[in-house]
Amino acid sequence: MSISRRSFLMGLPLFVAGCSTITIRSDALNYASIRDEQFPVAALPLSKFDPELRRREVAFDGDYPAGTIVVNTPERRLYYVLGNGRAMRYGVGVGKQGLALRGNATVGRKAEWPSWTPTANMMRNTPRYRKYAGGVPGGPNNPLGARAIYLYRGGRDTMFRIHGTNQPSTIGGAVSSGCIRMTNHDVIDLYERVTPGAKVVVIQA
Repeated sequence: MSISRRSFLMGLPLFVAGCSTITIRSDALNYASIRDEQFPVAALPLSKFDPELRRREVAFDGDYPAGTIVVNTPERRLYYVLGNGRAMRYGVGVGKQGLALRGNATVGRKAEWPSWTPTANMMRNTPRYRKYAGGVPGGPNNPLGARAIYLYRGGRDTMFRIHGTNQPSTIGGAVSSGCIRMTNHDVIDLYERVTPGAKVVVIQA
């Protein structure tokens, strides 16, 4: 059976519209409320979240093995390499600490709803952090969000984290503090994929 060029072109808008509908439906599921968490995660309104920053499986031509995390800080994108020329792409926000690390690291550990304590440098440079010297327990008000992935070099903690955030509007931007921020929805997804010992590559401008 043959299809004429005219029939193909006439059907193309419907095909594109169908793809668009599927994408929107997928986004709605990806960023719906998550109730089976220690602290339920509210749905993320898609109208306030740039489509280019939403989780997508994309073509990827980097020469990295499956399971590698590639953080491209100039792009404000993080890629989890799936293999066979594919990767899962996420939008991220990059903080000052995130701009300080480049090159290779490994996933030393990961945590669900982690606690957070500002470093001595953070408290020295930003006095408002001193009130948190005793630490902040995990939860919806914790700046590390729903998950944290801790990056190590030579068996030592780099103090660099990939983590969630309770401020999803900061994704895609240069944020005042923190390392690499993801929406809580996305960091939960990445957390389930990545394993301790996985390679991480941080690309700077």
